Amino acid sequence: MAKKEVIMPITTSKAIADYFIWLANETGSFLSNLKLQKLVYYAQAWYLALYDQSLFAEDFEAWVHGPVIPDLYQEYKKFGWKPIVKDVEEPKFADQVHEFLAELVAVYFSCDAFELEQMTHREDPWIQARGNIPQDAPSNAIISKEAMKEYYQERAEAEED
Repeated sequence: MAKKEVIMPITTSKAIADYFIWLANETGSFLSNLKLQKLVYYAQAWYLALYDQSLFAEDFEAWVHGPVIPDLYQEYKKFGWKPIVKDVEEPKFADQVHEFLAELVAVYFSCDAFELEQMTHREDPWIQARGNIPQDAPSNAIISKEAMKEYYQERAEAEED
């Protein structure tokens, strides 16, 4: 049996979250915990699709309001629906990651939290992870990285055509 090569994640979900918090501070943008979760989700999803590698190791769960990393949620839940107020330095990433995040920001950062939530609710990875669970029922079902990678690779290929 061939041994599958294990590629270490590039960073952590916390570092990616810090990037978005830093950017919100720099631009005077409203960034709630809900919006943060979705931005971190799209960062992981598109990185998996475009580079065939995880940006970070943590898994998302298919919660009522969309994909969530529980530890990240716990860290920022004290802000509720209000903006996250935290001073952070701009995280240092490899050039490829910085360029990738800049492209992601151009597409998703101007969306509000509700819009991002609705987008994730229409996409297969969240839908599949929840299965037959009612949309308003709690769930800790993991959204698989493989499902994310396949779904967003298909979207990337469709956009190229």
